[in-house]
Amino acid sequence: MSVGKGSNEAMGGSVPDAPPPLLRLIENARAYPRRSLKVAGLFAGIGGLELGLEQEGHEASMFCEIEPSAQAVLRARFPGIPLESDVCELKELPKGTDLLAGGFPCQDLSQAGKTAGIEGSRSGLVGEVFRLLRKRPTPWVLLENVPFMLRLSKGRALEVIVAALEDLGYRWAYRVVDTRAFGLPQRRERVFMLASLTEDPRAVLFADEAGEPPAVAWNRRKMAFGFYWTEGIRGLGAGIDCVPTLKGGSTIGIPSSPGILLPSGRVVTPDIRDAERLQGFPADWTLPAEEVSKRGSRWKLVGNAVTVDAARWLGYRLAVPGKYDGAGDAPLAVGDPWPKAAWNMGEGRHVANLSAYPLRIEAEPLHRFLQYPTKDLSLRATSGFLARTRKGSLRFPEGFLEAVEEHLAKMEGKVLSA
Repeated sequence: MSVGKGSNEAMGGSVPDAPPPLLRLIENARAYPRRSLKVAGLFAGIGGLELGLEQEGHEASMFCEIEPSAQAVLRARFPGIPLESDVCELKELPKGTDLLAGGFPCQDLSQAGKTAGIEGSRSGLVGEVFRLLRKRPTPWVLLENVPFMLRLSKGRALEVIVAALEDLGYRWAYRVVDTRAFGLPQRRERVFMLASLTEDPRAVLFADEAGEPPAVAWNRRKMAFGFYWTEGIRGLGAGIDCVPTLKGGSTIGIPSSPGILLPSGRVVTPDIRDAERLQGFPADWTLPAEEVSKRGSRWKLVGNAVTVDAARWLGYRLAVPGKYDGAGDAPLAVGDPWPKAAWNMGEGRHVANLSAYPLRIEAEPLHRFLQYPTKDLSLRATSGFLARTRKGSLRFPEGFLEAVEEHLAKMEGKVLSA
């Protein structure tokens, strides 16, 4: 199956299948032997990991996903591939599986979730991964989750995972990766854990390093500013010229879109199709979910997904590994906090000095990236956000609150004139 990204007909252009630097990496590797792995996708969601891997020649052989609306998406977008519902009832992985991949549920690990830890009823399902691996080991394992797992309960969640991998004989490496590295204007960090029984996972996960981009000062007249209007007292998910991490929903389970202050002064919320594109999916990828659920459920599916472009980069490096010697890496002492990147090749754990940017692809300005009609942030939502900011002590970029207050005045004027 070949799936491209959406096009911007109104602007007379189109979005290429891969951003130029990633495309250049891939094209330069065409002369080298490439391998194709058979992938078993657990906790598959809407198939972000599998779509990105597929774009680099890997093949999904099965999915396991319990959410009915996500199942509808998988059936429509990956027709003919076996789909299991409950990982707890899955007896074994398909024969010939090369890679077990999964973004296991993060509700109990996320700062936006219940923070119950690895023993939580949802995130504890990662134990099913190790049950299946004990029965039928696969050469490769790829897991994804939120970076809060590095700190929650002093890193116990990650300790449980790496200890289980070590017990099964796997070499492992993990790295925090930001979606902005791939030219998508979404500030989204995720931990990718890659393990192998036979090879060095660092040659995949650590082969590319571009370094953190320089800090950018916000220019209100030229740059958009993304923020979560549901916050404002103790924290503010926000980003200059990008949206903050798309979420599966609020703390009480309500689908939540970010707000965006545009250079024009409008404060808007994006269309679900642009949210899909911010995750690297083609527009309307989650449309089949509406056959079994409400339209709002699509926000949850998109917020819980793995960014396709990050998965494509991993798929490229799994097909054509690079090099990493780790000569300058320091041992990771017992009790030390988990760093943003680490590894164990069977002779002890080490810290890797790497950024969240394996690549550094320049993103299109957020206000130009948006292709679909936006909606003004409602009077109620705007006033609620401003009320919370007045109660709290958070600091905001110069001119931001004033712009939101101007938007509130416009919305109040619309109501009075209606």
